[in-house]
Amino acid sequence: MHSAAAPHVRVVFELSPDDGWPPVGSERLWAIPLGPDRARLDNIPFFVRGVACGDVVRIDTDAEGITWVTEVVEVSGNCTIRILPDAHGDLEGSLQAVLDLFAPLGIEGERPAGRTRQTPAHRRPPPANIRRARRRARR
Repeated sequence: MHSAAAPHVRVVFELSPDDGWPPVGSERLWAIPLGPDRARLDNIPFFVRGVACGDVVRIDTDAEGITWVTEVVEVSGNCTIRILPDAHGDLEGSLQAVLDLFAPLGIEGERPAGRTRQTPAHRRPPPANIRRARRRARR
């Protein structure tokens, strides 16, 4: 996730909401520049599908200074997992409880700042045990 040591840029993914999801038209992620037209994503996406923290993307900065992602050029091997806890389930809709449940499996997570009822996003690094993660998600 976002490392403070390296210089970062904000990159923007354009989204196409379908039936009201996602609830936004774009998502901004932190990325580490790798050259004039490439960057490595450095945080977990909440809404963008098909990308994960660590992926390398091609970028293009427009005349207004917005840096848009145009394509994924290298996958990291990480996997983005989105979980929406049920308010009536064992975790009572708690996002922090979801994050705490997956932490022992080496699965990092984050949630949108200031939100208590939003989907948390998790990053499963390659060595994490996906079977154990699935069992926990089904609880």
